[in-house]
Formats: sequence, structure tokens, C-alpha cells
Amino acid sequence: MKTTRTTCPYCGVGCGVLVQQDANGSFSVKPDPEHPANLGRLCSKGTALAETLDHPERLLFPEIDGQRVSWDDAIQTVASRFQGIIAEHGPDAVAFYVSGQLLTEDYYVANKLMKGCIGSANIDTNSRLCMSSAVAAHKRAFGEDLVPCSYEDLEQAELIVLVGSNTAWCHPVLYQRMVKAKKANPALQVVTIDPRRTQTADLADLHLGLAPGTDAILFNGLLAWLVADGRIATEFVAQSTEGLKAALEAARNSAPDAKSVAEQCNLDIEAVQRFFHLFATCEKVVTVFSQGVNQSSSGVDKGNALINCHLLTGRIGKPGMGPFSFTGQPNAMGGREVGGLANQLAAHMEIGNPQHRELVQRFWQAPRMAGKPGLKAVDLFEAIHDGKVKAVWIMATNPVVSLPDSGRVREALEMCECVVVSDCVRHTDTVDRAHIRLPALTWGERNGAVTNTDRTISRQRPFLPVPGEARQDWEIITAVARAMGFGAYFPYQSAHEIFCEHAALSAFENNGTRCFDIGAWQNLGIAEYDALEPTQWPLDAAGQGTPRLFADGRFFTASGKAQFISVQPRPPQSIRTPEHPFVLNTGRVRDHWHTLTRTGISARLSAHSSEPTVEIHPCDARDQGLQAGDIARIHNALGEILVRVKTSRDQQRGSLFVPMHWSDQFGSAARVGMLVPAVTDPLSGQPEAKHATVAIAPFAARWHGFLLSRRKLAVAAEFWSCARVEQAWRYELAGSAPVADWATFARGLLCQQGGDVNWAEYQDTKRNTYRAARFVGDRLESCLFISPSAAWLPPRDWLAGLFVQEALPPAERASLLTGKPAVAGEDRGRTVCACFNVGEKTIRKAIAEQGLTTVEDIGRCLQAGTNCGSCLPELGAVLATCLPA
Repeated sequence: MKTTRTTCPYCGVGCGVLVQQDANGSFSVKPDPEHPANLGRLCSKGTALAETLDHPERLLFPEIDGQRVSWDDAIQTVASRFQGIIAEHGPDAVAFYVSGQLLTEDYYVANKLMKGCIGSANIDTNSRLCMSSAVAAHKRAFGEDLVPCSYEDLEQAELIVLVGSNTAWCHPVLYQRMVKAKKANPALQVVTIDPRRTQTADLADLHLGLAPGTDAILFNGLLAWLVADGRIATEFVAQSTEGLKAALEAARNSAPDAKSVAEQCNLDIEAVQRFFHLFATCEKVVTVFSQGVNQSSSGVDKGNALINCHLLTGRIGKPGMGPFSFTGQPNAMGGREVGGLANQLAAHMEIGNPQHRELVQRFWQAPRMAGKPGLKAVDLFEAIHDGKVKAVWIMATNPVVSLPDSGRVREALEMCECVVVSDCVRHTDTVDRAHIRLPALTWGERNGAVTNTDRTISRQRPFLPVPGEARQDWEIITAVARAMGFGAYFPYQSAHEIFCEHAALSAFENNGTRCFDIGAWQNLGIAEYDALEPTQWPLDAAGQGTPRLFADGRFFTASGKAQFISVQPRPPQSIRTPEHPFVLNTGRVRDHWHTLTRTGISARLSAHSSEPTVEIHPCDARDQGLQAGDIARIHNALGEILVRVKTSRDQQRGSLFVPMHWSDQFGSAARVGMLVPAVTDPLSGQPEAKHATVAIAPFAARWHGFLLSRRKLAVAAEFWSCARVEQAWRYELAGSAPVADWATFARGLLCQQGGDVNWAEYQDTKRNTYRAARFVGDRLESCLFISPSAAWLPPRDWLAGLFVQEALPPAERASLLTGKPAVAGEDRGRTVCACFNVGEKTIRKAIAEQGLTTVEDIGRCLQAGTNCGSCLPELGAVLATCLPA
């Protein structure tokens, strides 16, 4: 059996995985027990990686205007179109939009081409949408984009504060490290700060459900309270910091005491005082912050407000303490290392700094160095819409779904003179608007490095053959650079050569002035590069890593001292009105990733959250005429979406939550980015994705239905969403207009590819009920069920199970249109544990029959919750409803 050590391609935790290939060529994925990020654990997404290796819609060959071409033609066309636009309009008329999904080597050559050869800094990354506020906060406080902590600090802390982070679902392996730490040390306290009571709050000793957008007020209040209580690390503040006086004055002006904080944040004063007391009295404090802080029009200030509290108390640079930004994507930090943002240069240098520009230009021997920062993501696509940017190359990302005001982003690409997309998938909302499509390698095929949340550089190693004519991104970029006449600057034949150049630049004329330094690796041989072990930067001369930063009290500002930042809290820019009275929050669900291009093809990962939903408080739902399971129309001046209603008392009144994942590939009207205004933080350019204002109302459906098909279908319905099930695709349907002839509708939908049709159908015109099934031989190919009420439709699980069978027995075929199995089988209910495919009804049955009383009992009986643990909060919720009060 062949085993490859590599890293997971999902979130910023950076888990190590072992990919094993057996004698039959089949692959399995297991956690790497030796990788320091996960220590032998994986989440549900990582566990299911082997199920996503063979994408049914893979982009395999270069295409121009939908027609297959040779690589030579594609490369020459990209080069000539870019050259023509640059010659006529200048270098700022072209742009790259890249991704935290790229490997470090891909990122490096893209930045070198744009900033060092084309001469523009119009290259930005989708990390702008998740990490740029944290980047700016780090740079203001520490002088460089530096995450001071290590994962080990989570286990050594006495208090963990989680701010705007649903760690249980978004970083589940780190959440499980916290769970394990709390079991080992019951004295460990956990505080969650989030308007939503998310699954992460199950671990918390205290949950602060503050008013949306008031984080800076809370931490300004904490700073003022700590000073009043005499909790200043006097020696550290005097020797290693600057700016406390102004920061404290701003804090006192905005949040002078706990009572003021409680009133402004809509919190109980006792809860505020308890949090302040915990922070003051626990020596070892880690404050984790993520998208709930970053995705704000004042995200940078929020980050600095909480960093201020750590500087005041000296809780930084020591084991078990520090501000800890949890990264969103697998290589968001690696992209920052090579200058992936439009206002950066490689090796943590600044494009606005003339000395840095000169240094990088000399190292690269660059022919035309960019002289100023480029356009950040939101501004970049607005410039495309305005016609100022006439050519854009998008790599490994889907901005038509992920950017705010996504309808305008789509318009921008449709109006753009030249759109080039490098991707592994042939159809996404973005790829479908490309003039030139370039097939790229993806996880399991490409070779390079990534850097995770705690600065650990790990290797991604290939184990799959190259499909079709796909190439790694750095190879594509290098070929275009050579075709544009820049071949002398792009001599690369391997990712190893690029990595060594990247390492050399990090040390070039550094002399300790920049923290990011991996110069010890600049002369690695190929074998050493291939065998590189996970290591945290910066490296010492011997190549040893650094677990945590600032232990010596030295920072990377001009004075060598950390900077307190004066924070004036600002409310979100979108304000509730009578027309739009709800605050819309967006984020991830447990088992899906980004825009479903990978996880959407896994039946197991699609089972837990199979369609787009809106989470709403039950009282708000009642007031708006909605019930759980209804379809809701959410709208504002930018657009509207249609999503299924999910009621929850964990949702604040007046607030809604809609997942970010659904695209036009998986739903008729579920792109939540349609409703998010293009409002950004003025310092970081990060969009305010957590605070759009909207209205919600029932969607008046005249009919409901679902269909199951072995093929993906072109569905024409006002509301539809699709999800992968075993051997088939499941579509949920609804419409507000009556259908005159259901038989014609069904044949038009299920027989799109023609061929022999073995058809069965049933119709009750009085009840407006219709059911149909299409067979190919004895095999069920597709089926459709229509009803005026969603409650009248049969369960889907049994019907979906019929698609696993190669031939349908006569009894099951005869019972198919009744919607009831010929032989009663167990209904597992909705999936709770994706790792082991355990459903809610199975769990309830085991609790009742086996007398289970704890979550651990459920794990021993059913395995549920024993792998990644991200379902533990839900297991606890199910258990709570089954046991006596």
C-alpha cells in the first residue's frame, strides 16, 4: 500500500493527512498523527476527501470561447490580449484575482509577473474577504502581519475567549483540541462572544450574545476596566509598548465602565462584569478572533481593540496567551507571505515603501516594478464594471458567488473585454463567464507548500496522475510570462526552484528587520524539499522553527515597540429601516466549503445541510407569517434570494443567518452575496459580510416537489436547490404559478437527453398531485413527486436509496409511486454525524432503547461524534430533548 503525507485543502487549520492507495488503485484518507496541527484528527470534510477526487465536471483542456484549443494557442491568446490592452491603456488596465486555495509557489510567480514585470499592483486575493482586517490590525500593532500564538497555547491557556468564531463548525479540529483541553483541565474557562449562540457556545462557561457590530465597544470597555482595576503589566507596557494614553482616552470616551458597555452591547451587566473579571484574573488568556470580527466596516479597529487588552496586561509572547486570528483558507497566510494582497510586496514588505520596492526590484531584477498599491478586491471588480480594468485573470476562486453585491460582479465580468479563468472545474458561476478557460491542477495533483493559521509551513504532495491537459498554476503563469517576453525572470522548471527563491527573498537584506524569514531553506535540495517537515516560521540559522513570537518583548515597528491603537467604535454602515428591519449575517455550515465545487459532489457532506436555509428566531418567523420548512423571500434594494426557513432560539430577534455556500450551480436564487452591499473597512478593504439589512416574507408557493435523477438536470422553476445523494442528485422544487400539464412538464424535465423512455406515472387532478418515474431497463433513472403542500410529499431517504440498486425488484417498482417502501426499513432521519452517517432518528432510538444518558454513551454505541467531533453540540441537543428535565 502506497502512502502519501500531505495536507488538507480546506480551512486554515492545515491538518496533515495520510493518503493511502491500495493494490486496486482505490484511495483512502486518514489523519496524520504526527502533524502538529491536528495530531491525528480530521473534521468531516477532511474525512470525506477521498469521495471528492473524481469531479464529474472537470475542466481538462484549454478553451477559448467554449471551443477546445491547444495550450500554445491559449497561452499566446492570453499573452497577446494582455499585451494589447497594456500597450493601449497602460498596466493598470489589467488585473489578477487569486486565491487562498493556491499553493505558495503559484502565488509567488503570479505576484512576480504582475508587480515586477507588468508593473501594476492590481493583483488581489479572495483572502481580502476573510483575513485582511486581521492583517491590518497586526501591522498596526506589531509592525508586521504576525500571528503570535501556536496551537499549543490553546491547551495551555486558563481562559479562551472566542470572538466572532464558530470554531466548532469552521475550525472543528481546533475546537476538539479545546474540548480535550477542558476535559483535562476543568478549571479552563471558555467565553464565546457572538450575536448568534452557535454550536461553539456548547463549550462555553459564558456566552455574550452582544448586539451585532458592538465588539469594539466591549473591548474598549474591557481596556478601561482593566486600567481602573490596576491590571496593567507596568514593566512590559513601559519597555515594550507605545500609545497607551491615546488608546485609553478613546476607550474611556466610548465605554467608560461595565454599565455603559452593557447598555450599548445589549448585555446583562452581570455577564459583562463576569467576563471582565475572568480576563483580569486568569493569567493565561488566548483571545481567538475570526470572521465575526474581520468581516466588518470597522474590522481593523475591532481587532486592535482586543489586541490592546493583551498589550495592556502583557499577555502576549508567553505560553498559553495572546491574540490569535484563526485563518479561513488553507494558504491564506502563505499568500500573505508572498505579497498576495494588492497593498503588499513579497516577503512581508510594503509596496508603499520605496525602500522595500527598491529591494524587491533588485532581488528580482524586475524590468517594471509597480510603484503604488493596486486595487483591493471590491474596488477591483467595480473598476472592471466601469471599464477601467479591461482584462482580468481569475485563479482558483469564484467571485461571482463570494464577493458582495455579487449581481454587479457578474455584470462586470459579462461586460469585461477579456476574462481569463484558471480552474479545475468547467462550470462555476465565474468560469461560465470566461472567454478563456485554463485547466488547472487541484488537490492531490499539485506540488508545493501552504502555511496554516499558526505559521506552520507544510507540504502538499501529489498522489494522483495529471488529468487531461491540466497544469499547475505556476506552470500556466510562467508560460504566459514567457509569451509576454519576460522569460528571463521565469526560468522555473519545478515548484522546488520557486520555493527556494521565495525563501531567499525572505532573507535578502533582512538582518532581523522583518520577522518573516525562512532563509535557512533557500538552498534546499529537491530531496530535502520533498521531505520538508511542518515547521513554524521564522526559522533560525539551523532551520528550527519558532512556536510563538515576541517572547523577547521586541516588535517589528519602527521603534521596536508594540503600538496601542486608539479605537473609536463605529456602527455598521447598513442601518435597519422599516422597509428592511432585519440584519443579515452570513457564514459557513459544518460540512460544506466555499461555493460547493468540492464538497457539493459528496453525498455524505451534502446530507447534513442539503439546501440553502435562513435561520430565524421563532417569534420573528411567526410575526412574518413563516413556519419552519416554508420557503422565504429575503430581499433588499440589491436583489432577492429564496431559501428554506429554519427556526432557532439561538438566533437573536431581528437577525437572520444565511449560509454563504450556495451558487447558481446549486440553487435557483440562493447567492446570499446578492444581498450584501459592497461596504468595506476603509483600512483593510474587507467587506462587511455580517451586517446587511433586509426584509423577509413568505414565498407564496402554489406547488412543491422534489425529483431524484442520476443526471444533473437543467431545472426551470422559481425555487430549486440540488444536493448530491448516493448515486443521484436530489432537487427540491417549488413554484408560485400553476402548471397546466404536469405530464408534459415531467417529460421535458426528466427526458432532456432523449433515448428510450420506460415511464410510469400517477396523477390525482383533484388534489393536484403528480408522480412519475423513468427507468432505463430495470434501473431507476429518475423520479418526480409534486404536491400542493410540502407536508404531503413522501420522505426522500428511502427513494434516494433505490438509486443504489442496479435493478429495481418488482415489489419496489410497484410501490415506488406510492412513496412508501414495499418492505418497511429503518428511517435514519436527518444526518447528524457526517463522519459515520448517523441520523437523528437512529440516535433517538438508541437513547430510548439503550438507556444512553451522555454524548459519550452515544459515541460508544453509534460512533457518532468520535471522529472530528463537530457534531457533538448537535448530539447534546438531541440528547437534551430525549432525557427528563
